[in-house]
Amino acid sequence: MTRTILRPTGFVDAPFGHDGQVARLAGGLNWFSQVELIRPGESSSELVPVSAIEDRLDDDTARQWTALTAARSLLKLGERTIRLDQPQVVGILNVTPDSFSDGGKHGEGRDAAQAGFGMAEQGAALIDVGGESTRPGSRPVWEGDEIARVEPVVRALAAGGVATSVDTRKAVVMEAALAAGARLVNDVSALTWDHRAAEVVAAAKAPVILMHHQGRPETMQGNPSYPRGVLAEVWLWLEERIAAAVAAGIDRANIMVDPGIGFGKTVAHNLELINGLAALHGLGCPLVFGASRKRTIGALHNEAPADARLGGSVALALKAAEQGAQLIRVHDVYDTVQALRVWRGLRDQALTPKV
Repeated sequence: MTRTILRPTGFVDAPFGHDGQVARLAGGLNWFSQVELIRPGESSSELVPVSAIEDRLDDDTARQWTALTAARSLLKLGERTIRLDQPQVVGILNVTPDSFSDGGKHGEGRDAAQAGFGMAEQGAALIDVGGESTRPGSRPVWEGDEIARVEPVVRALAAGGVATSVDTRKAVVMEAALAAGARLVNDVSALTWDHRAAEVVAAAKAPVILMHHQGRPETMQGNPSYPRGVLAEVWLWLEERIAAAVAAGIDRANIMVDPGIGFGKTVAHNLELINGLAALHGLGCPLVFGASRKRTIGALHNEAPADARLGGSVALALKAAEQGAQLIRVHDVYDTVQALRVWRGLRDQALTPKV
């Protein structure tokens, strides 16, 4: 059966005076007036006004429509709660010597924890601690070393009242981090790398981020290919991973998805995905976006090195916010929070009824 994927488009500033002609995206601050009907493998698509969309829905697309327009529940992380009706910043804390943009910058133990506290003070709602680089060409780290890197940092941040997640593919690292106080698992393999990972997440009743990838970090940038279109293939792949996670006993309400910018994708693939990001809300899960300092920015600006990509990172963060991404992972917390607060001010003004 040929599937149809719904992509919200035709965004408007506010819904006032447009009754029946616009819809609210995922319970957030964005409203859209049109829907693009995308059929995987077909080069053309169709635009349908929101006012006419219900007449075009079958059972499958009706489920997508419900998901696209439904509010997302609060993200509960132990005693902390994060609202998902607006974009939130997640601070990336790499406790590794070889990450692509900041390897070794934060050191380990106390120094890394202080960096995490600093991100929280700058406005990050969550700190994502990782002890293994998964940049293109990287190789796996022994799980003992990874635990030694992340466990003391997670423990310190959690003890200080900071909402903390662990960025890992390994079940034993997940267990150690969760025991130390992490409240969320961010797995770039979408629970495919370690056969015990889904079991660990389900047993802990922890929220989990399932990220799309193609291939392994060692080889993923060799020759990525998406014959049916990158947006459609990522959408369908994530749909399958959500179903697998639910089958493994993970509460669907605890699942978030990430399109995996840069993980087995060319620059063109990344840009197409970012342009079509809003379609992923049709999966019914909160959307996580991470393009901070990634190579696509350098490719578009004279091969700027990773530590000179702040402007591009903020631009992509704002693009994600405009398409309803709920969690935006960044290295530069202060600048991104400032940009999003200005963006939020613009949205609040647009959504204030005129009297």
